[in-house]
Amino acid sequence: MLDETLLDTPEALARADVRGLLRGAAQAGARVRTGVRQAAEAGLDKLQPEGRPRALLVAGPGPATACATDLLGALTNGAVPVTGLRPSGALAATGALRWSLPGWAGPLDLLLLVTPDGTEPGLIALVDQAYRRGCTVVAVTPQGAPLVDALGETRGLAVPLAPGPYQVYPSPDVPAHPLDVDAAAAPPGSDGFGGGSGLGGEGGVNGGVDQDGDRDGDREGRRGAGTPAGRPVDVPGTLWALLTPLLLLCDRLGLTQTGPSALTALADRLDEIAERCGPAIPPYSNPGKTLAVELSGAVPLLWSEGAIAGAAARHWSAVLAALCGRPALPAELPEAMSAHGALLAGPFAPGSDPDDFFRDRVEEPETTRARVVLLREAAPGGESATVAARDLAYAHEAALSELEPAEGSSALEAAAELIATADFCAVYLTLADSDSPWA
Repeated sequence: MLDETLLDTPEALARADVRGLLRGAAQAGARVRTGVRQAAEAGLDKLQPEGRPRALLVAGPGPATACATDLLGALTNGAVPVTGLRPSGALAATGALRWSLPGWAGPLDLLLLVTPDGTEPGLIALVDQAYRRGCTVVAVTPQGAPLVDALGETRGLAVPLAPGPYQVYPSPDVPAHPLDVDAAAAPPGSDGFGGGSGLGGEGGVNGGVDQDGDRDGDREGRRGAGTPAGRPVDVPGTLWALLTPLLLLCDRLGLTQTGPSALTALADRLDEIAERCGPAIPPYSNPGKTLAVELSGAVPLLWSEGAIAGAAARHWSAVLAALCGRPALPAELPEAMSAHGALLAGPFAPGSDPDDFFRDRVEEPETTRARVVLLREAAPGGESATVAARDLAYAHEAALSELEPAEGSSALEAAAELIATADFCAVYLTLADSDSPWA
């Protein structure tokens, strides 16, 4: 059950946010700016590519990797195939995951590695695979991580991950997530950083002091607050730190228009969203808190229109599951109306209660109902399925929410609007919901 009084009290939210989730969401714009600077220091802006790669292959742990893959695919607009490499393994712990290149991968392809940890043996083994196949490798990972050393030995390029909010190590004062695995049971290599001074070789990065004065960076993915080794840390804002260098690289390759000026606009938009969705802003004028109240006690049906909106819907579903322990079903319009139509008429429908309407429901538990959430990139100029989607929701008396970026937003700014607002919503649900696994 959502405690709406907590959403009205910034001090109470700050006390509840022992893992720095709100700080992570609010610092997304700052991490984009730091990512641009560190990518330039790594020599990314001086690359002279000899044409476009045949395909982009993306690998890494956690939901941020899937969203980054989706966004790269949307922003490149079919210029090259963008393929996410799915991991395999006996456990969900990052140390047990393994990735493999497809059989057709070779010297014409570019492998992109994204990880807030950098200790994964599976990614290090993937670097060796790529070296044998002749693939070019670029990784976004913390400084000093073993993955950086592996790239230095194979002439790959490592870009330091922009640090996030400070996070303490597990302590009795911070309750563990119920899905956390025991640190003692984590496979070797799922935690800890090796020595090393950074990436050597051409275009490399030597170890240095980051913006917080830490020689090795914040290393938020090494082990989050209350999160034992072996489980990925899903801190809002990490996605943008991982994605920023990849956007700069794709701009250099001529695949996207996401150069420094576009990323500056992205950071500004993320700052604007952080101001609108911050804990001091009351729920009636705060999109993040408003959505959290609307989704409380509901099964969100995330219906999207457009590639960017589809990526945002899938990301939102993953974050709601990982942070809040809540199910959400993403689907793209117009197919979403047929795929989820039965949910609006079945037991989750608003009018599915056959009993007496006038009976006293005060002592009864809250009933979970489906709620349609429409996400789209901008007001469409041509045919749109959103009108039919609204009509379908209204016909079944289903609750409806809508999320749309400001008019005139670029594709990258639209992604920021949809994803960052969804992140704030998920954080507020996590902090204020007594049924949340983090509570």
